[in-house]
Amino acid sequence: MAFEEKRAWNMVLVAIGSYLTYVVLVLDRAAGTPLVDAPYRGALLGTIVAAIVVSIVLHIAVSVVSPEGANESDQRDREIHQLGEYIGQSFVIVGAVAALAMALVEWDHFWIANVLYLCFVLSAVVGSTAKIVAYRRGFQSW
Repeated sequence: MAFEEKRAWNMVLVAIGSYLTYVVLVLDRAAGTPLVDAPYRGALLGTIVAAIVVSIVLHIAVSVVSPEGANESDQRDREIHQLGEYIGQSFVIVGAVAALAMALVEWDHFWIANVLYLCFVLSAVVGSTAKIVAYRRGFQSW
């Protein structure tokens, strides 16, 4: 398995795990109150910081356990990375437009923050999944 594919798997797992943790925390804190009144800021920031730290630790661990290819990438790796980033970044754009529209109609900050967070997670998951598929099934360079 290519080193970059391992990084993509790590990103998928960390993104999904951190977002599920966030959802559970917010739903637990909302118990019996409207969801928009639930204290979400701490959980949001905490899970984002934790995801960054866990991602860095996993990257270091994978580099130590299997150092072959850790500092190398060929043209195929770069093209697969670029494809995954293009696909993933589309969700960031969708999230930004949705958040802008929600702000213009003055939706609650809770919903705006959650749409942005969800789109960042979708960006990481879908972009990394595209990379994994390209590594597993082949990649057609244009």
